[in-house]
Amino acid sequence: MPIQGSTIRRMRRLRNMKQEHLAELLSVNQATVSRWERGILPVTAAQARRLEDIFASTSSSADAALKRLVEDSRRKVHLICDRTHRLLAASHARQSEWRLPLSAFLGKPLLSYASDEIAAADRDLVDLGWHDGEVNSLTLETGTNGNPHLPIVAGQVLWERILLADGSAARLVTTLD
Repeated sequence: MPIQGSTIRRMRRLRNMKQEHLAELLSVNQATVSRWERGILPVTAAQARRLEDIFASTSSSADAALKRLVEDSRRKVHLICDRTHRLLAASHARQSEWRLPLSAFLGKPLLSYASDEIAAADRDLVDLGWHDGEVNSLTLETGTNGNPHLPIVAGQVLWERILLADGSAARLVTTLD
């Protein structure tokens, strides 16, 4: 899904950033940022990645506290970007299941590691109104994925939708015992 102009404007404003400053960071002019925000000019894939990097690097102290809570949790839990599935944080209990260090996964999309059940549940989120905020938690059965680097065992997980400081959504994934 391409990044929307209203999203760029909201994220920029949440950081008290002027269009000129964002334009400078992206090596474009202020008029380009204005056209993006008004939906007149599309954002290229490369520009969208750069925007994500810029906005991610200016996260709030509340997001930092959330990351710390996830990392310090005794439960098997991880936090991903709800749109891109990029890993944002993981508890030590979750990391102990993985065969590679956290650095191999941090900031990278995890959807390619999903079991069939997880992938199907993710596809169903649109119909459930998940992305519109109509549903904010979901319990589902997982199957195994057979991946040697990031194995998923059959069981039950809880997905919880959390809004981050920039207005984007994250998904807290907790294994239920």
